[in-house]
Amino acid sequence: MTDARLRHGRASLALSFFVQGVTFALLVTRIPAIQDRYGISDGLLPVFLAAVPILAGVGSVVTEKVVARVRPRVVLRWAQPVVLLALLGVGAGGELWQAAVALGVFGLSVGALDASMNMMGVSLQRAYGRSIMLGFHAAYSLGGIAGASMAWAGAHWDLTLLASYLPAVVLLPAAFIGSRWYVEGKAEGEGQEAERQGGSVSFKLLMPLCLVMSFAYIGDSTVSNWSAKYLQDVLGSSEQLSTVPYNVYMVTTLLGRAVGDFGVRRFGAVAVVRFGSVLAAAGFAVVAVASGAWIGMLGFTMLGLGLCVIVPQTFAAAGRMFPGASDTAIARLNVFNYVGFLVGSPLVGALGDAWSYRGAMLVPMVLVLATLVYAKSFGSEPARYGGGHERPRTVDVG
Repeated sequence: MTDARLRHGRASLALSFFVQGVTFALLVTRIPAIQDRYGISDGLLPVFLAAVPILAGVGSVVTEKVVARVRPRVVLRWAQPVVLLALLGVGAGGELWQAAVALGVFGLSVGALDASMNMMGVSLQRAYGRSIMLGFHAAYSLGGIAGASMAWAGAHWDLTLLASYLPAVVLLPAAFIGSRWYVEGKAEGEGQEAERQGGSVSFKLLMPLCLVMSFAYIGDSTVSNWSAKYLQDVLGSSEQLSTVPYNVYMVTTLLGRAVGDFGVRRFGAVAVVRFGSVLAAAGFAVVAVASGAWIGMLGFTMLGLGLCVIVPQTFAAAGRMFPGASDTAIARLNVFNYVGFLVGSPLVGALGDAWSYRGAMLVPMVLVLATLVYAKSFGSEPARYGGGHERPRTVDVG
């Protein structure tokens, strides 16, 4: 495989991650508008919100079976347009059943999209022979910031839901054209043969990484769903100031991922994951004891810098742990992304109502800190790329 082809494949996959970041942010940041458009009651809303990650988990499991027969790049090439069309469907519908269908299609296709994107990211990292996975997730974070900004503009200018989602009309052909340059870092036929041997993925060995993935997304969903309420109701900030922590969290996530690959190359994945876990746990502790809004925002800043390295490295570790069946391992691991998302927000809410929101912040803190127990799972011998850890089998292609 030529250096130019790898560079083009890396750029096209980064574009796919960026587009997905924009798409998901456009959906989740306009949930109140979706609720108003379709007349979804407060009691029914959690059902809709829970259905999306549940169906995404189903889509990830189905993808595990599909990639045993077709390449992950084929799944990604067609899943991403379906996700974007489903987003437009959410904006264009007028009846409750139409919202249910569009969100259902979104959930199933986003599961296939997440799984296939990360399969390809791990495959390309293997071809590079050095850590590049965090860079892909940095592109996702950048897309999330862009999507949230577009959603803010739509809400600020009182645009219709469909008008707010029109960026998808531009993103869809861009992503589809970019998919022409998708490449994978394995020989043709290797992926299919490995997936026919799906039993070679030991769930017992994969379980530590599954737990880490869930813990990370419990922490992430805590910030996404409760940071604004916590700052306003617990720390007494203004409504305007309460919107800042999530934006700060997203920016620090982008920054941490942008430089994280250099840390992996210099110090190894185990050290980076340990540092991220300790920093994220410290961030939750600062949030829990904060005496005011600005100290609370310092805690959320620490959270972004700490949590951002864990998920990409978890996918990368699964690929290294099962080099002959990495697609299967990643598809199974991806399900626990949605498990964490489903558990995190209700867990913090229930603890906050029954006990206190300060105390509730200590639970994700402990869970994220538990990642230290499983940190060695990130250090299998082929796992370390870059510097003294790099396997000298490929040249640097950018």
